[in-house]
Amino acid sequence: MSEGADRWQNACLALRLLAVDPVGLKGLCLRARMGPPRQAFADLLHILPLPARKLHPTISDEQLFGGIDLAATLAGDRVVLNKGLTATPAALMLSMAERAGPDLAAKLAQVLDTDQGHCLVMLDEGAGDEETAPPALKERLAFHLDLDGIGAQELTTPPVNLSDLVTARQRLAVITASADDVTSLVTIALRFGIDSLRAPLLALRAARAHAALMGHDRIETTDVTAAASLVYPSRATMIPADEDPQEDAPQDPPPPEDQPAEGENPEPLTGIPDELLIEAVRALLPPHLLDRIIAGATARGATGSGGAGARHKGNRRGRPLPSRPGRLDGIARIDLVATLRAAAPWQPMRRTATPDAKGLMIRPADIRLKRYEETSDRLLIFVVDASGSAAMARLGEAKGAVELLLAEAYARRDHVALIAFRGDGAEVLLPPTRSLVQTKRRLAGLPGGGGTPLAAGLKAAGELAVQARGRGLSPTLALLTDGRANIALDGQPNRPRAATDAETLARMLRAQGIAGLVLDVSVRPQEALRGLAAHMGAPYIALPRADAKRLSGAISAALEG
Repeated sequence: MSEGADRWQNACLALRLLAVDPVGLKGLCLRARMGPPRQAFADLLHILPLPARKLHPTISDEQLFGGIDLAATLAGDRVVLNKGLTATPAALMLSMAERAGPDLAAKLAQVLDTDQGHCLVMLDEGAGDEETAPPALKERLAFHLDLDGIGAQELTTPPVNLSDLVTARQRLAVITASADDVTSLVTIALRFGIDSLRAPLLALRAARAHAALMGHDRIETTDVTAAASLVYPSRATMIPADEDPQEDAPQDPPPPEDQPAEGENPEPLTGIPDELLIEAVRALLPPHLLDRIIAGATARGATGSGGAGARHKGNRRGRPLPSRPGRLDGIARIDLVATLRAAAPWQPMRRTATPDAKGLMIRPADIRLKRYEETSDRLLIFVVDASGSAAMARLGEAKGAVELLLAEAYARRDHVALIAFRGDGAEVLLPPTRSLVQTKRRLAGLPGGGGTPLAAGLKAAGELAVQARGRGLSPTLALLTDGRANIALDGQPNRPRAATDAETLARMLRAQGIAGLVLDVSVRPQEALRGLAAHMGAPYIALPRADAKRLSGAISAALEG
């Protein structure tokens, strides 16, 4: 069986387990572009025992949770409410999940956490690693499925008997698990670097559902193996090292006290060998796991703005936000619908208090003002170490990485700037610009040699970032250096003072809220640079043997986080 066929069979098995225990397993995240695999999987969603409710990334709170029926309330003498899509247990189908914002993710996470009888199916149509469904929701769902790259000839769907699923749901309540089963699932999660307790809990739920589907009375080895293989691979953050059996074996194993007599059958072993589970999960790890780990770590550590730049709230223009109470000042815009919705519940009481009044009775407390979120352009400030030590080692790779990033920034219409530090100071080789040709020309002419005035480079970057922020840009620093600072801020060669000056400038950048990342391009990772990143409040990335493409990929992951 091909690799694509294996992934399809696992996806079908995950869907059947979700059909057995939709509330306990919470749901699944399906990553697939439009095509035969996506359509074939969508055709199988009818086996879920809950009614389907379709959601979209821009769904309103009123559609999701319900609200006041404005027309009926204003026409009558009582408040009339509309029911939202989450009013009754349902299978919530979120399309284009990669476009869901943090607000919607938080609301759906609350729905899942309160156990209202829902499950969530997220359809992720992202084109690249930077486009993905909200991590907060993915963590709560048992299964993460990826159908990209599966051919139409590999879609051999196993037959699904709905009566078997009904029987399995009835049997689920009596399925038991031993302490050894729970211990094995937790141990394997730790071996793969999974630090969330949700993962082993969901894996235990999946094992119970698998046992019920297979007709078992209790969880068996095959159930635990299937559950770990479906839940853990997409959550792994490390590949477990092979243990040395020589070290683990006891020196003098004691002889067994009770050996079975000849002709008697020994009692079956209840424990599950962890190595078998590790190999089962390892075989299903996603490709390029190490690259994904780097991208995920840098994205989690990024504290600055993403590709869209900084967000500013106002009441004039931009993306609409939920309205808020306020007072009319001649400048702010009133949200008429929200104002009427706030006033509607009070109309019966106000009519009783003032029976002679006609029409709607609006009070100042009912006024709701429109709000918008405006996004500023992003400025990527590349701060490149052109000193002698960096030029001897990684300046060529750093130049190549910056050139690749410049092309990506140009495609996104970001502004870019280039600062080089060498000798006894730093120089702004290129002020903020969108000219790709000019940027490449300046980068190609970047010389190497001399001391490492790291503090001067940070000072120049901070000054440029403050100026750019004043012009409405959202600056982000990308520092590429080997960390061997030996020139103080006053231009004098003094290694201890150079390190102190660099740490002081890093803390100032953090205090000013300037986002960035520190990329260690030295042959051996420098602990001093790790500490400098901590002072900056920025992610630290050590890539001692990466080429220009790998460097640019790591930086892109951090800047887009």
